[in-house]
Amino acid sequence: MGRAYSVRKASIEKTGAAKAKVYSLYAREIYQAAKAGGTNVDSNDALKRLVERAKKEQVPSDLIKRAIDKVNSGVDESYESVRYEVFGPGGSTLIIDCLTDNVNRTLSYVRPALNKNNGKMGVSGSVSYMYDHLSILRFKGLNEEQVIDAMITNDVEVDDIEVNDDEITVYASAQDLFKAKKAILDVLPDVEFIVEEVSMIAKDTITLSGDDLESFNKMINMLEDVEDVQNIYHNVEQDI
Repeated sequence: MGRAYSVRKASIEKTGAAKAKVYSLYAREIYQAAKAGGTNVDSNDALKRLVERAKKEQVPSDLIKRAIDKVNSGVDESYESVRYEVFGPGGSTLIIDCLTDNVNRTLSYVRPALNKNNGKMGVSGSVSYMYDHLSILRFKGLNEEQVIDAMITNDVEVDDIEVNDDEITVYASAQDLFKAKKAILDVLPDVEFIVEEVSMIAKDTITLSGDDLESFNKMINMLEDVEDVQNIYHNVEQDI
C-alpha cells in the first residue's frame, strides 16, 4: 500500500526557539501523564513511552524529573487537549492537535495562521474522517514474514506493513501500540524503534504547487511557532 508516513506529518526542527517549544510540550505531556496514571514510570505505560521519547529527543533529564516531581509535590496544573480540523489551500486538509491551559489563547494564535493563508476552520469530524488513527512502529532487524507472524501470535490487528530497504514500518490499530511493541520485543528484545507513536494518517494525498504550496508552507510554519501546537497532520505530499 505504502503510506509514506514521513512526508505527511509536519515536524518541528529541534533547534533554537523550536527546541524550547519541544521541551515545554514534553514537560506538559509528562506532567499530564503522571497526574493521570501515577508517577511510577514502570507501572504507567503512557508515562513510560513519553519519557522514552523525550530522552530520544535529548530532552534534559532534570526537566523530565521536574515534570514528574510536580505531581508528587501536589502542584495542580490543568491542561486540555484540543483538536482543530482545517481546510487549507488547494484542497489540502490539516489536523492540528494542541495541549493548552488556555483554549482562547491557543485559538487566538492558530486562527491568524489560517486566515492569512487561505485556511478555514472546519467543524469536529469534517476532516478527521479522511484520516486513519493508527499506531506506527518503525525499526530494523526483522523481515516482513517475521513481523506478520509476531503480530498474529500476539493478536495485533495490522492495517499495513511497509518495507523500505532494511526498515520495517508497521501500522496497527491506535489502541494496539503497546501490544504491537511487545510483539516485536518478544522476537527482537534489543530492537530500537525509529518511530513509536500514535498518529493520524491521511487516506488520500494531494500535491500542491505555486501559490497554494506557498500558502500551505507558510501556514505550517506559523502553526509550528505556536507553543501550544503538539502535532500537525496533513494530506500533502512533500519532498523530504
